[in-house]
Amino acid sequence: MKSKSDYITRIKANVSIYATKKTSNVLDGTYPSVFHGRSLNFEDLREYVPGDNIRDIDWKASGRAGTILVKRYIADKKHSIMLVLDTGAKMAGDSAEFIQKREIALRTAGTIGYIAYKNGDTVGSLYNKDGMIKLNPFRTGLPNVERILAEYDRDLETRQKNNIEKSLDFIINNFKKRMIIFVITDMNGIYGISEPCLKRLKTRHDVLFVNISDLGLTGNKVFDIDGNGYVPSFISGNKKLARLEAEKREEILTANSRKLLKFGISSVTMNNEDEIVTKIIELLESHRYANIR
Repeated sequence: MKSKSDYITRIKANVSIYATKKTSNVLDGTYPSVFHGRSLNFEDLREYVPGDNIRDIDWKASGRAGTILVKRYIADKKHSIMLVLDTGAKMAGDSAEFIQKREIALRTAGTIGYIAYKNGDTVGSLYNKDGMIKLNPFRTGLPNVERILAEYDRDLETRQKNNIEKSLDFIINNFKKRMIIFVITDMNGIYGISEPCLKRLKTRHDVLFVNISDLGLTGNKVFDIDGNGYVPSFISGNKKLARLEAEKREEILTANSRKLLKFGISSVTMNNEDEIVTKIIELLESHRYANIR
């Protein structure tokens, strides 16, 4: 187990590397504009840029100026960011690019938490630990993010097959205040969430999904989580089984995509640690445009 400070140090370095002009609109403190439902006060006007919400256009001022102007706002309160994290034996498995899923989950949660911390938002976490809900309440500050990572690192990998819908049901039944929910799970986690659950969740909150990819039944070192050992080569190397498994995987991924699209929920797929920052930015921008439409 890595120490919590090791994760934070690596996350800080990774965010700094990707804090380029292309990504600065998210990382420089303006990422809160991605989300709706925040109390805002008018500040000034600026020129329209593609992607701005057309409802923010000041048509009278635009007519006088001869160019399209939009109203710029400042927030008078911060967001509440909830990290809903998957757990269980499957987190010991590898992603499609042979990176342990637990490492991607930890780095993704930490990066989201760090960006939220940089913008002064409160961050909480929630996950199912062997059938019991483990909640870290909303707090500010980097020590809070460190504590969330340390506890999740300790608890995420068990022999249980935990159901992430139980975590989402807990939110639906116990949280009335609107918040921004990042669900970090995998293909089967999304597949196991019912449509009624997603509908109720999306009605009350901003919801975004991170899907950590899974390694297929191929290659010479496929680990069987249920059997707690490597799959024999005569199985992992069987082309017919690999083809059937790939077809089933595609069926599940298609069903997941349709389900999330039905409720206007944005998602991205993570394959490795190096792409986490850019994938989070992609997720935020997708969520922003979905709300504009």
